[in-house]
Parts: sequence; C-alpha cells; structure tokens
Amino acid sequence: MSQPQPWKRIPTSLPLEQFETFVLLHLHLGSRGFQPKLPLYVIVNYILKLLYLGCQWKELPIAKDKNGHP
Repeated sequence: MSQPQPWKRIPTSLPLEQFETFVLLHLHLGSRGFQPKLPLYVIVNYILKLLYLGCQWKELPIAKDKNGHP
C-alpha cells in the first residue's frame, strides 16, 4: 500500500509563517469597522477546518469567556 503524499493532503490548519507568506498578501485589511478579537490566521484556520469537516459554526472550538463571548 502506498503512503499518502504530504502535498496531496487537504490542509486544515496553517502555521503563522505559512499564513503570512501565502494568505495575508491576498487579504484586504479594512481601516473602518470593528477590529476582530481573534488574529486573522486563527480565523482562516477555523474556516479551513469548517470546509474540511463540514461542521456547524457553533461546533468550532472557539475559546469563550464566562459570558459566552469570544
């Protein structure tokens, strides 16, 4: 049985270095509106995990405070 090639697997998370090299260059960072409380690379990793697993948003492991807010 052949081993799966590492370049053929679907990425479900990116390290910060890969995010800054490949993704951040293509994002438009707005100057108006609210600032996200989570870093952008964490948000992209949540989106990748959602696309891979097909889970509901409420099932994502987002850390919340005692009031249930991220």
